[in-house]
Amino acid sequence: MGVQGFQEYIEKHCPTAVVPVELQKLARGSLVGGGRQRPPQSPLRLLVDAENCLHRLYGGFYTDWVSGGQWNHMLGYLAALAKACFNGNIELLVCFNGAMEKGRLHEWVKRQVNERQTAQQIVSHIQNKGTPPPKVWFLPPVCMVHCIRLALLRFHIGVVQSIEDHHLEVISLCRENGFHGLVAYDSDYALCNIPYYFSAHALKLSRNGKSLTTSQYLMHEVAKQLDLNPNRFVIFASLLGNHILPDEDLAAFHWSLLGPEHPLASLKVRAHQLVLPPCDVVIKAVADYVRNMTDFSDLEAIANDIFRHSQSRTDDKVVRFKKAVEYYSAASKSQHFSPYQGKFTHLTFSLYRQPTVENHFKSVKRRYLNFANENPDSPLLPSQANPTVTSPVAQGLEVIGHLNAQIPSLLSMPTRNHMDITTPPLPMVAPEVLRVAQHRHKKGLMYPYIYHILTKGEIKLSVTIEDEANQELPSAVQLFRPIRQHVYGVLFSLAEAKKKAERLAMRRNRLPEYPPVAVKEWAAYKGKSPHTPELVEALPFREWTCPNLKKLWLGKAVEDKNGRMRAFLACMRSDAPAMLNPACVPTHLLVLCCVLRFMLQWPGVRVLRGKELDAFLAQALSPKLYEPEQLQELKIDNLDPRGVQLAALFMSGVDMALLANDVCGQPIPWEHCCPWMYFDGKLLQSKLIRAIREKAPLIDLCDGQVDQVNKVKKMRQSILEGLNFSPPPPPHPHAMPFYPPGGFYFTTSVCVCVPTVGSWSAGLPSMSTQGGKLEIAGTVVGQWAGIRRGRGRGGFPIQVVSVGGPNRGCCWSGVCNEEQPDAAGLWCVMRSNQTLLVCGV
Repeated sequence: MGVQGFQEYIEKHCPTAVVPVELQKLARGSLVGGGRQRPPQSPLRLLVDAENCLHRLYGGFYTDWVSGGQWNHMLGYLAALAKACFNGNIELLVCFNGAMEKGRLHEWVKRQVNERQTAQQIVSHIQNKGTPPPKVWFLPPVCMVHCIRLALLRFHIGVVQSIEDHHLEVISLCRENGFHGLVAYDSDYALCNIPYYFSAHALKLSRNGKSLTTSQYLMHEVAKQLDLNPNRFVIFASLLGNHILPDEDLAAFHWSLLGPEHPLASLKVRAHQLVLPPCDVVIKAVADYVRNMTDFSDLEAIANDIFRHSQSRTDDKVVRFKKAVEYYSAASKSQHFSPYQGKFTHLTFSLYRQPTVENHFKSVKRRYLNFANENPDSPLLPSQANPTVTSPVAQGLEVIGHLNAQIPSLLSMPTRNHMDITTPPLPMVAPEVLRVAQHRHKKGLMYPYIYHILTKGEIKLSVTIEDEANQELPSAVQLFRPIRQHVYGVLFSLAEAKKKAERLAMRRNRLPEYPPVAVKEWAAYKGKSPHTPELVEALPFREWTCPNLKKLWLGKAVEDKNGRMRAFLACMRSDAPAMLNPACVPTHLLVLCCVLRFMLQWPGVRVLRGKELDAFLAQALSPKLYEPEQLQELKIDNLDPRGVQLAALFMSGVDMALLANDVCGQPIPWEHCCPWMYFDGKLLQSKLIRAIREKAPLIDLCDGQVDQVNKVKKMRQSILEGLNFSPPPPPHPHAMPFYPPGGFYFTTSVCVCVPTVGSWSAGLPSMSTQGGKLEIAGTVVGQWAGIRRGRGRGGFPIQVVSVGGPNRGCCWSGVCNEEQPDAAGLWCVMRSNQTLLVCGV
């Protein structure tokens, strides 16, 4: 574990250094860390590292996180937290990790491998026991980071995002902008002389919302326990193993410190595998070594000593050791760099002026339970600074360039050769666009993916809960990759580049040349290791020419507004008239409907069945969605593994929809994108169980409310409008070679059908009563009689059903019930307009 194990070592072996504190009492005092005085009545200003605090900001390890996320419960917790901070004279600034951090990529890969194993344990546990997994397996629900960020903006809590090196920027932000303490849980902070260092893992809000407690780490007590002068923490951190010099490179040195007589010496070599000593043993041994140094400023002599047992890459290790010392030295001083040069000391905070939790949910219900919402006003342009959206802390930030060149970091070093692949050069991006992207990125108003795609051409996707042995459902990475491909095309304005290439080719009388544009995706899913990225091609829209990114983000004309919405709908494959009709799809449910519509168009196996689609829509319209206390009391017997995976897939789609919305200039206001407006994982699981196991009709899924049934039918009809599941289009004629893992491209002989009975027939055109006949290869093999129609009604022509003719194939997919095929199991019948189609399955 290297330096990352030092935080746990403090809690286990230095009990006197961990002191429980109540932050409200601390705010009422005048002394803060380092003996600094706080002016009377001035607030206690704390910086929170969100990366270490996500589970606490989510509301804790309660068991229902596995169902897909309970976002209104999280919203209620954050509302109570904001109120407690306001009443206790505490001001928070939450810093999210928005950095790509290629230098820490190997640490990210390790986490993904571990989380992937945890996901399989979770699935196995649910399959075997049907109960929520234990909290030690906590895997953040998909999109949790962005949901927390949006919720904090909702309650006007300060939000920022790091951009290059998260740890260095957090330390700089804390020290140079007048913050009185840091709430985090990371060994890098413990070893960098933070004056007031609090535990993010111990942060707790009492049930009555009046007491906010945590633990404070007294680093002078830790130094006393280790008998180590704090001015030697820099060398100490460098020799424990870190992201620059990993503990694997220091294994020989660590074993040499123990000596041959140590009880653990026999474990040094076991079956020719590299074995590392226990973390607590290494920490004590390295502390003894550093304490006994005579001159800790002579790095060359120290490096020669610690690597005297090294058998390979000694020069590289020496260089990395020096870089590690330089890194921790700069982090400990934190004098010469600041990614945020706006000063926070004189800012007047007007945070937490929010209604109570109860009033908040009442206002939400009043606003969003009305089905026919009006169309949203003009979108929030990237160049605007809406005071109701931007936090006061973020408004005080000055946008500057990258970190100072004096910061030692691995960002300038190439990734290890076995982990990286070469990509084509990225297209040029307009300077105005980059300035807007950086500005909004730092203020936490934009998905962090966007800035890194534009500047580095890379993206990291986290592990989701999926059963790798189950072939019924695709992985989230593969399912929603087409969205990202079009998002990449929008970001790099491929449509405009394509037009320019065609005009140039026409003048030169030659075929157009389209330079390839690809983005590296780092991800782990079934059949794919996180150790190497995939090269994913950016694609333009086939149907229309999308405006360039500058116009999407900064244009103020009416056609620009329409272009943003059309670009978003095109990314989601939802460019249908009914999707923009608020009488059918209200604005706050547009993201929900777009994601469900996209999931239905997967060309492989069925992702959503009819009853499952009804369950998603019914839970989005249920009044219980806005009653988190009632949902906490809801009991679910025998969790369904498929339901859990569907919820994870859906939230992955929401994640990509929010990304597409930001890329397209936010045509949907962020208040209408938030998942707590349309999704609760626990409520969904209860609806799925009633729909699938209990075979409940739609009226029961809607709790007997006829108006909800009608709304579900309208939304369902809008989602299914115009879906034509013909074979997928051929590859782009000028596309670059793309090599995803096997199974990404599917054969075209896939046919899935829509059932003809039950709730699915509602809203579809009825069959003609004039009779019809069935033809196979031009031969009539059957016919049926019609029903006498009432007077005054015009007749319909007789229906002709052709199999193997020019109309062969289905125009619906993904929603066929297993019980619909005929007795022979060879044909499946569906209705579309006034034609009966029969197709092979």
